Amino acid sequence: MGTTQHSFKPAEINPLNSLDEWEDAVLQRYPEPDSIAKEKTADQFRNYDTPERDTVREFYRLNHTYQTYDFVQEKRANYLKFDKKEMPIWEAFNFLNQLVDDSDPDTDLDQFQHLLQTSEAIRADGHPDWMVLVGLMHDMGKVLCLFGEPQWAVVGDTFPVGCAYSDKVVYPEYFQNNPDSKDPRFQSPTGVYKQGCGLRNVDMSWGHDEYVYQMMKDYLPEQGLYMLRYHSFYAWHREGAYSELLDDHDRDMLRWVKLFNPYDLYSKCPEPPDWKKLRPYYEDLVAKYLPATLKF
Repeated sequence: MGTTQHSFKPAEINPLNSLDEWEDAVLQRYPEPDSIAKEKTADQFRNYDTPERDTVREFYRLNHTYQTYDFVQEKRANYLKFDKKEMPIWEAFNFLNQLVDDSDPDTDLDQFQHLLQTSEAIRADGHPDWMVLVGLMHDMGKVLCLFGEPQWAVVGDTFPVGCAYSDKVVYPEYFQNNPDSKDPRFQSPTGVYKQGCGLRNVDMSWGHDEYVYQMMKDYLPEQGLYMLRYHSFYAWHREGAYSELLDDHDRDMLRWVKLFNPYDLYSKCPEPPDWKKLRPYYEDLVAKYLPATLKF
């Protein structure tokens, strides 16, 4: 192992067969009630012959090995300038659709249709329109793959960097390969942070959650921004880990993150949304909250 992450990052390795394959494991670890899964019961989602597949383990081995504190700073500096591309919102959805997932066992719909199913499930339950927009936008950060990022730097359960790893993070044994696990600065529960500093002051492992949050931070209410930024932070919102870093605001926002996640994971069904019928509503919704073009 080299002394820094940059000397051995295998950017060309993509162990998963699909971008959403990590969610397969999420659904197995964290089964939900069936209130949102209309077409089938929750335990029928992500039904594979084996509960733990080598591709998922390999994904997390890479993710936990190479998501270092320095790696996150590098990616934040690179991508949060939002100087890669600018396009109208509807063109951005077409861009995202280059990530059609041919191996997802739950749907053969493209990315945009999955986002519509998520937002329509939220809408059907009578939630505010800004939350419907969160459903529509929550996976937009996956465009990082189209900028050459490996899957382990785009999807996956997220976790704080710069402090000790929790054993509540999936496959915690793989953190032993991470150079940060040997750095004295990062071995306490708070690491480089202060007790109770609040998650907004904590750097998370890099991926589509942080990227889309930064993209949307000027346009959505705080509750929606927490949904975007932390919907993959399962060690916190499902397992209660990292309490040393939380402040009262985080604890208040937790219920909103927990409210959103089932809509993302369990809204898929084989019937594609009727875009012709839905289009006027979503065009008005997007125009209400977002600018004419988005920067990536």
